[in-house]
Amino acid sequence: MNIADIAVPEYVEVDADERLAKVRSIFERENPKGIVVTEDGEYAGVVGEKQLLRSRMEDDTKVSAVVKPAPSVKRTEDVRETARLLVEGDVKIAPVYEGEKLYGIVTVDQILEAVLESLDAITVEQIVTTDVIGINEKDSVGRAINWLRENGISRLPVLDDDGMLTGVVTTNDIVEFVVRDQERQGSGDRAGDIDRMLDLPVYDIMSSPVVTATADETAKEAVSRMFDNDVSGLVVTPEDVDAVAGMVTKTDVLRALTFTEEDSLDVQITNVDLLDRTSREHIVESIESVADKYAQMQVMHAHVRLHQHKEKLRGTPLIQCQIRLRTDQGQLGGSGEGYGAEHAFHVALDKLERNVLELKGVNADEEYRGQLLRKLGEL
Repeated sequence: MNIADIAVPEYVEVDADERLAKVRSIFERENPKGIVVTEDGEYAGVVGEKQLLRSRMEDDTKVSAVVKPAPSVKRTEDVRETARLLVEGDVKIAPVYEGEKLYGIVTVDQILEAVLESLDAITVEQIVTTDVIGINEKDSVGRAINWLRENGISRLPVLDDDGMLTGVVTTNDIVEFVVRDQERQGSGDRAGDIDRMLDLPVYDIMSSPVVTATADETAKEAVSRMFDNDVSGLVVTPEDVDAVAGMVTKTDVLRALTFTEEDSLDVQITNVDLLDRTSREHIVESIESVADKYAQMQVMHAHVRLHQHKEKLRGTPLIQCQIRLRTDQGQLGGSGEGYGAEHAFHVALDKLERNVLELKGVNADEEYRGQLLRKLGEL
């Protein structure tokens, strides 16, 4: 199946010289998945809400300062490959070309709508992210923004003092709040407004009640609920308990479309453009080496996520790397930071290896315990 009938010729476009103020108002008014940016009539990249949230730039700044490159695809491209490109580019839209001409765009939503019926073969438990970062409802909006930026994520579960789920705050909530507040304020009374907004508790802007899913539901049910409620992710909770067991997003489902049954390990790298002195081949070989140390564990899929911080050391940016393995014994992960993608990857890989060996030790202890009990039963 290709994207010929999925891609659409209608899309929101702005020039690279456009002001950020206009782009922010477009997101508030039209709620697009992203905006195509052109320069001198040629495609230059895309801008999404994540880029706006991470930017502390003034309204008069040109959009070219926050534009993000997005992979272009042919109109005849396979759906699986298109999904991989969107995931690895960490974008929600990609430009679609027909020959040399920009035809239109393809979005995460369009792909998921097209494959919705086939998603009943995947369960939420198979794709859920369990290492979820939450925030207290009394914490400030400023802290929420910092956590979203630092971890390269788009949503945070909001918890009360007992650790129970009370809401969700997303990049969309924050962008919408900031734009709405700035439109309400006159142009001459902006002094102190930003500080005031950043000091507000998350409780004031979070979305509640929370749209949730359970681990035993199908991906089809989860995605349908996302579409029905116009959200990009669901908090996964245990049955009848307002606790956080994980998070499942449209990107998680999209990533599942790229899983293969090939003998070689399927590895995805989000923000692959951050790779500097290392290669995809080296990353795949390194993860396979760790997986091979525990032969009884079958690794079906590996996801490596790179996120760049503003801090630099002699011109080399600080990179955060997260590695997550989907195995027949559950999910395993490791994360770390370093200057440059190669350094960050190996810090995360070392943590992953320790977690794999820890699982191996736990299982070995359980096996020994079982053998001992059987021997005692024979006495």
